[in-house]
Amino acid sequence: MSDGTSTPTTRAAENDTLRLAVTGATGQMGRAVLDAASDREELSVVLRVNRDPDPEGSDDFPEPVDPAADLSRLLDERSPDVLVDFTGPDSAIEYAETCANSGVAFVSGTTGFDDAQLERLREAGKKTPLLHATNFSRGIEALSGALEDVLGALPGYDVELTETHHNRKRDAPSGTANTLLDRIEASRENQTGTDAKRGMNERTYGREGAQPREGGEIGVHVRRAGDVRGEHEVLLAGNDEVLSLTHRAESRAVFAAGALDAARWLASREPGRYEFGEVLA
Repeated sequence: MSDGTSTPTTRAAENDTLRLAVTGATGQMGRAVLDAASDREELSVVLRVNRDPDPEGSDDFPEPVDPAADLSRLLDERSPDVLVDFTGPDSAIEYAETCANSGVAFVSGTTGFDDAQLERLREAGKKTPLLHATNFSRGIEALSGALEDVLGALPGYDVELTETHHNRKRDAPSGTANTLLDRIEASRENQTGTDAKRGMNERTYGREGAQPREGGEIGVHVRRAGDVRGEHEVLLAGNDEVLSLTHRAESRAVFAAGALDAARWLASREPGRYEFGEVLA
């Protein structure tokens, strides 16, 4: 839901061609976003930026890429409606604030922000439409929404979360895992059973040596290997039974498609902070 009170600053209407900017254009997610955008007639990529661009293009990346250092000027010159960002925490904050000053809507799937950076995101969202999500998968959104019902039906069951990503991912646990953990904790806080309350919601990261499980704790396990796009499992066990909820992304195109859906939806909104769930509602 929007927390802004200003009038709209973005240019796009629902039926117009969306003018799109992409940061981290030559990175894996930047390329995935550009590939997905090329298949959508309602989108037009007007700006590609990167920290270390090749202005003439190359055999590996034939489209011209502009320097991120010139983003403010480029936004004014190219007039994009929305900028889509999958970079890193420091750069994403800079891009968000630049978009806020230029009246360009901002969509980001970057994770790993600290509390101070999240506050800066909130401030940017007061000046322009801003949507930050730790995951743009429709399946993850469905899994997250199902957790409250599942946890409510299984009070006192042990809960373990395991996530796996490629060996280059920086933050651990992943932003998606932390979002799922927040949802688990919020749901369990509404439970009244003794088992749920005893040591409730203490996150235990891995186990080593003598570590008997405490009632109510949440086990968290992180794996990094190969080129795994993203896999998350929430396991609940008790009463001589096990329930496992698992989501696996087969391609980065899943996240790119969701980000573009969010960009299309966000472009005509008023300034404020929005959630990916609102896009899918």
